[in-house]
Amino acid sequence: MHPAVTPRGGTAENCDVDTALRPVVPPLPSLVRAPEGRTDAAQEFVARMRAAAPDFAAAAGAETAVVREVVPPARHRRSRCCVVLRFSGGDEADLTFLGPVSRPSTAPERAFDLQIQAWLASGRDTEGTWVVPDDEASDGVAVDVSAWSAAARSTG
Repeated sequence: MHPAVTPRGGTAENCDVDTALRPVVPPLPSLVRAPEGRTDAAQEFVARMRAAAPDFAAAAGAETAVVREVVPPARHRRSRCCVVLRFSGGDEADLTFLGPVSRPSTAPERAFDLQIQAWLASGRDTEGTWVVPDDEASDGVAVDVSAWSAAARSTG
């Protein structure tokens, strides 16, 4: 078979693509129910943060937002949320947010996503102690929204 001809007989010129070379993308997992019938708190946290993407876009004045990574809080780690904002004209902002160290079930309901929205709506202030070094962030820094909220409360 000629290299430009696909197994179904199409050619590269008429854009008939062999889908066997495409990676398989698994569907999003459904929420797992704990033995007592409750859903897993970490999965609920991730689902809630991903569902907040339109709210993040609205708060920032962006056209769209994509939550590209969410890490739920745990006893030994901070919560983390990476958001890509897309503005009219094609500009993008890739932002990383850090929340408190805690268990997702003990954190106040929706506190992290609401803190992110408040920071975005306030003008995205990057001049303060709440901007911290972060090796995993795209630009090397993250916004500690817990510290920003505390500072905003003390000055407001």
